[in-house]
Amino acid sequence: MSTQKIQNTKIAGIPAVIAGADTDEGFLFIHGKMGCKEEALDFAERAVPKGFQVAGIDLPEHGSRKNEVEKLVPWTAVPEIRAIYKDLSARWKKVHVRANSIGALFSMYALQNEQLGKTLFVSPLVDMEQLILGMMAQSGVTETMLEQKGEIETDFEETLSWKYLSWVRSNPLVWNRPSEILYGTNDNLTGKNTIEQFCVKNACRLTTVENGEHWFHTEEQLQALHDWEERELKR
Repeated sequence: MSTQKIQNTKIAGIPAVIAGADTDEGFLFIHGKMGCKEEALDFAERAVPKGFQVAGIDLPEHGSRKNEVEKLVPWTAVPEIRAIYKDLSARWKKVHVRANSIGALFSMYALQNEQLGKTLFVSPLVDMEQLILGMMAQSGVTETMLEQKGEIETDFEETLSWKYLSWVRSNPLVWNRPSEILYGTNDNLTGKNTIEQFCVKNACRLTTVENGEHWFHTEEQLQALHDWEERELKR
């Protein structure tokens, strides 16, 4: 990226990094859990040469926001992403999205009514209620217990939250727009049937990576990811 313009800035008050020269269209890159805005720079390696700018942002509790009071919860992240989109849509004639995991879920909640270009999702979480109920079952936590206590810590470093479960149930995900999805067959957070049903319902094109995991991180997985990004950027 040394030959490309990179600027650290804020978008709608949120720490961000923007790669590439000013242009008419660009990608909003939204990382997943344990990620940060700088992950956008790897994607920019492929997107910028094709004429796109790329803007990466830090979600709450991540990157340069680790010590802030905001938490990575939908009622905080979703309005933030909407505000960022509003700013970027004034900068670009067309806003595209490239998002990972929970970042993909939050971007779908935030942008379901917006005019978007390409939407590229890697290992998207598409059924948060199912995921929460699975974690509750794994921890032996009933709905009654969670409602009474409000929050319960698990042995696998996740906090179960009655407010979170209630929010998800009160806000069913309505996406209903063609998107490109990359999914690893060994994804331990989203089952194959779940992602396939989501793709059929929302007219999304599913690309699967044999033995790929939820987090694409091995040399082979990253090559598959980069090849997919190249194809979709040209499409």
